[in-house]
Amino acid sequence: MTVYLHTIATALPPTVYPQPFVRDLLRAQPGLSRLAQRLIPSVFNASGIDTRYSVIADYDGADGGAGGPFFDAQTRTMLSPSTGLRNELYQQEAPALFIGAARQALTRSGLRPEQITHVVTVSCTGFFAPGPDYLVVRALGLPTTTQRFHVGFMGCYAAFPALRMAQAFCEADPSAAVLVICAELCTLHAQVSSDPETLVSSAVFADGAAAAVLSSQAPQAGSTALRLDDFATALTPPEEGEHDMAWTIGDQGYHMVLSSYVPQLIATHLHSAVGPLLTGLPGTLSEAGQHIERWAVHPGGRSILDKVEGSLGLSTAQMAPSREVLRQYGNMSSATVLFILGDLLSELEAADTDGVQDGERICALAFGPGLTVESALMTAVQG
Repeated sequence: MTVYLHTIATALPPTVYPQPFVRDLLRAQPGLSRLAQRLIPSVFNASGIDTRYSVIADYDGADGGAGGPFFDAQTRTMLSPSTGLRNELYQQEAPALFIGAARQALTRSGLRPEQITHVVTVSCTGFFAPGPDYLVVRALGLPTTTQRFHVGFMGCYAAFPALRMAQAFCEADPSAAVLVICAELCTLHAQVSSDPETLVSSAVFADGAAAAVLSSQAPQAGSTALRLDDFATALTPPEEGEHDMAWTIGDQGYHMVLSSYVPQLIATHLHSAVGPLLTGLPGTLSEAGQHIERWAVHPGGRSILDKVEGSLGLSTAQMAPSREVLRQYGNMSSATVLFILGDLLSELEAADTDGVQDGERICALAFGPGLTVESALMTAVQG
């Protein structure tokens, strides 16, 4: 049975920080090594990021604000609250993002709340119960019989398992309509450290949410949907990737390991990871960009995008949507690839007058702990 992704909506917290502001704030922190102080400008300036959104407004204290548990405005010092305090803030702030993105997606889909049969929530940056899946059902007035599922702690690629779950639900029940919501509050786990890997994390991660509605119903006249054609998942060899990207829980927040070797690991293993998905393409995988029109590549960082572009022979235009999301929002973990797909879907819907043909293909990729590579192949279908 054919399953379609009909609409994507996004939500962001109100506080936005320019990348130079965060760079200078972090560099001014006491206790950093001389190496770290030299690395911070180069890491931030090369990130490809202009702005990032955060649920933490405390750092505005650097410009005369009151500060808060994450920032002492008098000493201009970034603080390190306990994991418990960080998770309390997650419980306070995450619901608005989950519900806001979900409400917009449902409205745009044209479905009534009682038509939603399944809710799948995704997050790796906090926990509470009853969780966001429960809150979405209550806030949107969904049936109390709505089946609820949560994909937790899988990292940046977690939107793909969620979409695969939604596809399975729709294939099993032609009347199913599934709401998938990814929300990540990565900045809750910001750390001040001289460790180069921590500095890279501090330069790229941000907060945001995205929601999608899927069903087996074909798109209505005048609308465009993405048909889910195929998914693939792959792991790089454990001796090469298992310890280069990881996400663990500590006493002062969660700790991200993002090795400088990750971009090269992705380039080395990308063909074998996406080969099963793209096996029907003519030519070699280094020419994939010639045969698939549009791409949504998770921007784990600018260097990762560079490696994917070169490995698959993608054009500057094909990489532009991924680079633009990175520039405007940074890396919002699992939500990021849905931001890109949402932009692509909007472009396709607006491009009818520009001669865009029904049947354009989209390949989506994301990378996460393991090192795990998730990919999906979709086709644009106009109603």
